[in-house]
Amino acid sequence: TATEEPGIAKLAFVRTRDRAAGVRQALDLLGLDPARGKDVLLKPNFNSADPAPASTHIDTLRALVGWLQAAGAGPITVADRSGMGNSRDVMQRLGVFDLAQELGFATLSFEELSDADWEWVHPAGSHWADGFPFARPVLQAGAVVSACCLKPHRYGGHFTMSLKNTVGMVGHHVGGRNYMTELHNSPDQRLMIAEANTACAPALVVLDGVEAFLDRGPDVGTQAWGEVMLAGTDRVAVDAVGLALLRLLGYSGEAAQGPVFAQDQIRRAVELGLGVAGPEKIRLLAPDEDSRAYADQVLAALLASG
Repeated sequence: TATEEPGIAKLAFVRTRDRAAGVRQALDLLGLDPARGKDVLLKPNFNSADPAPASTHIDTLRALVGWLQAAGAGPITVADRSGMGNSRDVMQRLGVFDLAQELGFATLSFEELSDADWEWVHPAGSHWADGFPFARPVLQAGAVVSACCLKPHRYGGHFTMSLKNTVGMVGHHVGGRNYMTELHNSPDQRLMIAEANTACAPALVVLDGVEAFLDRGPDVGTQAWGEVMLAGTDRVAVDAVGLALLRLLGYSGEAAQGPVFAQDQIRRAVELGLGVAGPEKIRLLAPDEDSRAYADQVLAALLASG
């Protein structure tokens, strides 16, 4: 299990094509109890209604909610703000409302919040012109769980995993201002993505890398089997391992070269104290020999990147 070791990030790494089994195995392996008796805000990646890996797969969501409920979580709310399309329509098309009825969780579209439901965050040395609005329901939750995908981001983010998933909790149109235009038009977009993560810390991150996009993203791309379910609490470690895996699979976009920890999102997140400072601080927990061999291959690629 992920017993405490100061300054070390432990991630569960399960090689699988079975999302439901992978989620359960990874979370059991991690040995954490992040949500017992707490109300949970679960933030998936519902960027668009396109199928996984564009958006969180319904099997991953089902398994994650089921595991949290079995682990004694209080009320669960699945919430997001889609980047491409109306959030409620995206959730409908992905089958989220049917699943909510079946499993008994609430849903929320951040798009539908009033201006009073946002809290302004001003990180020190921020590249946001005047801070950014962050969804108050996230800040009020007992535990935040982030469920992200494995894919590049052709609109300036370079890649979208756990750090980028937080942007869906930042307001789009709030107080007459368009914060997503500010983000996507800025040369500092990747630094701003990292800075958005100062608003809250997730109790758990699950990255579904069963399938991945090798180019374009976040909604379309050349698909490949990643065959990994990854889980932990350190967003930097999750993204670093995810990017190393993407490179192994054949990704050749903007973040394909140089040290993984020199990539803008990751470098800025480290500066802000949001996660481990280098690949040597990451340990991958594997449940079987096949997973272990694959984990060692990914970790070796990460270490070799510099």
